[in-house]
Amino acid sequence: MLSDLFSRNRVWSQQRKAEEPGYFDRLASRQNPEFFWIGCSDSRVPANVVAGLDPGEVFVQRNVANIVHSSDMNLLSALEFALESLHIREVIVCGHYGCGGVRAATEDMLGGLTDHWLEPIRRLARAYAIDLGQLPEIEARRDRLAELNVVEGVRRIAETPILQRAWAAGHGVKVHGLIYGLKDGVLSDLDCTITRASVFSDAPEG
Repeated sequence: MLSDLFSRNRVWSQQRKAEEPGYFDRLASRQNPEFFWIGCSDSRVPANVVAGLDPGEVFVQRNVANIVHSSDMNLLSALEFALESLHIREVIVCGHYGCGGVRAATEDMLGGLTDHWLEPIRRLARAYAIDLGQLPEIEARRDRLAELNVVEGVRRIAETPILQRAWAAGHGVKVHGLIYGLKDGVLSDLDCTITRASVFSDAPEG
């Protein structure tokens, strides 16, 4: 119920004011996040909560299955704003195990816009069909596909003209790939970080 939402908001607001006077004044005066988080729309994976961050510490863009589409103007606009206006230097693509979007991509097509959105994951599933087929359980294959989707997202972010322009200007932006476990609440590094130094091999981090 909407009335319950308002009630919860009032309680939360009062608690924050009691715990930290001036909290909302500080948030209203500036936005200075350290991270740009590209995550899944799944309601169980809110970025600041799972990362243990407060509002104002992470700039967030979420979509179904945390897919990086090169034509997604929403994501690209957020990325550009994060790097050029907020001067964020840590970009995170975060997926999660048990992802409904990944599951849908491995099932029969639904006959709607979702099919178009999930096409990159279906393509990954075809490209890695042999490797995925070596995993005996369907859930294990889907979880591995969720990891591959994150790795692909990191690569695609690194290929955007926005990132290429930032790196060419000498900015030390790093793009990381993480995966979140719904069953244990733990974030894991997929060790697929791309940096300016890895792209421009003779360039020091700036």
